[in-house]
Amino acid sequence: MSDWKGKEMKKGFVICSVRGQSEEYRNKLEAFVKEKEAQGWQIHLPHRDTNQNARGYDICLQNAEAINLAHRIFIFYSPNSQGTHFDMGVAFALCKPIEIVETVEYGGGKSYPRMLQEWAEELA
Repeated sequence: MSDWKGKEMKKGFVICSVRGQSEEYRNKLEAFVKEKEAQGWQIHLPHRDTNQNARGYDICLQNAEAINLAHRIFIFYSPNSQGTHFDMGVAFALCKPIEIVETVEYGGGKSYPRMLQEWAEELA
């Protein structure tokens, strides 16, 4: 998406599950993206904007590039999505600010959902 790189506007990347998701889940993602785009954001939504027919390595490179260009990362966290964890690692390594849109409940102890909350607060 070369035009995505060149535009001077707020850019966001959505970290979410891609494979095996329900139509309801995809509709929720699309509604979120539509709302953000109406607010002036240019959003990279992986199942829409990353070539999902590419080999896994190339998918990861495409997402890493888009994460690098993003001003904010929007997270729909799923503990069962390996791609979500990979993309979160890239965003974390790049010290990107995040907004947790959806996550799972967590209790005591260390967990990814708790770490996401700490991350969001740290870079707010």
